[in-house]
Amino acid sequence: MHKLFDLSGKTALITGSARGLGFSYAEGLASAGANIILSDLHQEPLNEAVNKLKAKGYKVTGYVIDVAKEEQIINAFNLMDKDGIHVDIVINNAGIQHRQPMVELELKDWQRVVDIHLTGTFLVSREAAKRMIARKSGGKFINICSLTSEQARPTVAPYTAAKGGIKMLTKSMAAEWGQFNIQANAIGPGYILTDMNEALIKDEAFDNWVKNSNPTKRWGKTEELIGTAIFLSASSSDYINGQVIYVDGGWLAVL
Repeated sequence: MHKLFDLSGKTALITGSARGLGFSYAEGLASAGANIILSDLHQEPLNEAVNKLKAKGYKVTGYVIDVAKEEQIINAFNLMDKDGIHVDIVINNAGIQHRQPMVELELKDWQRVVDIHLTGTFLVSREAAKRMIARKSGGKFINICSLTSEQARPTVAPYTAAKGGIKMLTKSMAAEWGQFNIQANAIGPGYILTDMNEALIKDEAFDNWVKNSNPTKRWGKTEELIGTAIFLSASSSDYINGQVIYVDGGWLAVL
């Protein structure tokens, strides 16, 4: 592996990583040499994910964290401090979806989506950055944006608002923390074949729309995001800060 993409000796925390895209990011960074910290809401799927990566020879541990709850985040970082774990890379991946017309949307459902995506990204990043700055170690943040960071669609208003907020939060992180050799960037996945999108994939009309609305004429695959995640985690991106890289098959290019 070229040294520009070598993550040996680095430790990466990926939120929402027991399955789906989060697990793919974790496995990808592990293959580049990083030590991995998985986090998720529930212990059982977290243990299964940890064991899968350990079976491949990767160094991995796991923490149960609800990123919508500040006290859980603080407690997890305090545990990592106690365990001598220093986080060098954070991928803020945890997320949910809630589809409903805005006029029918209850505040609690709006708040849960925004809390997990936007507020959770802020809280996890704040705790990690405090420690990076104190150690003078530098660091990397990769926030997960979306096509809805740029364009809206009906029935996903809280997700769209949160993902737009993450785009600007990424820029704020770059503005404040760049002086400490910390880079904050984001990945904006297009329509990817994941569990979260299962209902959309099975919807023939939506499936046809996805395939006909971008130049590649297909859904993206989870593994097609890994290269960008490694790039933004490694020294190859040391002078890239506050940017969003859209991995969308050209979807935004042709709107």
